Amino acid sequence: MNAMEITLMQPAGLVASPAFSHVAIVPAGATTIYVGGQNGVDDTGAVVSNDIAEQSIRAVENARVALEAAGASLADVVQWTVLIAADADLKAAYGAIAPRLARAGAPPLVTAALVAGIGVPGGLIEVSAIAAVLPA
Repeated sequence: MNAMEITLMQPAGLVASPAFSHVAIVPAGATTIYVGGQNGVDDTGAVVSNDIAEQSIRAVENARVALEAAGASLADVVQWTVLIAADADLKAAYGAIAPRLARAGAPPLVTAALVAGIGVPGGLIEVSAIAAVLPA
């Protein structure tokens, strides 16, 4: 392992999944960026739709905007947290965002939970992210 690379691992003895890794090693000197919960809302705070897939895509898009403002991209995310309202269609949500959560090489870490509700009225999903960017 190179000391100046971010390593995502799927250790032997844990389930191997194409959707997520289990461990991320971020070397000293990398910039860590935390993106707080993003919902399926537009820039005025209005929920974009009652459709979980549309809200999911917008939540990830909002995370992308936040990451880019901090000098990172979706490809720099090492961990996603995904909260989905328990009454929403989980398959539709993940179907919409799975390609957007992926990164080249090993997949990021993903924590997901079905929750009683989202803090934004009408919201069905909230995503947050931790990204790491190596020095140039």
